[in-house]
Amino acid sequence: MAKAKGSSTPASSAATTVAAPVPSAGAATAPIAIPSPSTNLNKLVKRVPWLKEDIIHRIHPDKYLADEFNPGPAGNARFSPIVDAKGSSIPTIYGGTTFDCAAMETVFHDVPFTAGLKTHAKRKLKAHHYSQILSVADLVLAELTTTALRKLGVKRGELIESEKDVYPQTRAWAAAIHAQCPDIQGLFWISRQDDRAVAIILFGDRLDSNPLSVHAPSVDIVADAATYANVLTLASRIGVRITGR
Repeated sequence: MAKAKGSSTPASSAATTVAAPVPSAGAATAPIAIPSPSTNLNKLVKRVPWLKEDIIHRIHPDKYLADEFNPGPAGNARFSPIVDAKGSSIPTIYGGTTFDCAAMETVFHDVPFTAGLKTHAKRKLKAHHYSQILSVADLVLAELTTTALRKLGVKRGELIESEKDVYPQTRAWAAAIHAQCPDIQGLFWISRQDDRAVAIILFGDRLDSNPLSVHAPSVDIVADAATYANVLTLASRIGVRITGR
């Protein structure tokens, strides 16, 4: 849904420009308001296939198995947790098309956009596993790329690149797509944290029982030497030095 336009009445050329008030130091900034979902998303949403041979790369807390969905309602992510029309939690699982994407969307998610060397505590990497899984069947996902979002009436900067204080609004979009598009089994977008890759989320209630299979054994991202080497390579790429034990 497009944002409402302001008044079309032209301002007088003689009007005095009044400077906007400057927020006082420490004042809280209200989250931006993004457009609300349309009521005819089923006609507007572009469907994109996710093929069963496409590997889903995941980095996740080790309390979850490789193919285990987060049952909700705990968490605070861009598109989860969400509930269905009856108020029941929708199980979800996140993944990406590459190891780097999975790492950037999880353990390196909050690395700041600052020039030069940054430090990241090794303890934040611990208790995480790297898993590779497959869907047992081809899936139908809602495409949330920039071109597809134009038809939905919301910008990438609003839905995909907004900060955590906007998550309640972005989750409303995920819930609306789930509610209005009964064939949609998840969402598909270009990762905010690694725009070389695609990130996805799957809706567990739209899949058959045992919908995922393990492609490769899960490994601890710190204890497994080869995986930790990949973590360090990515850390160097984004200007991060891992510190501590």
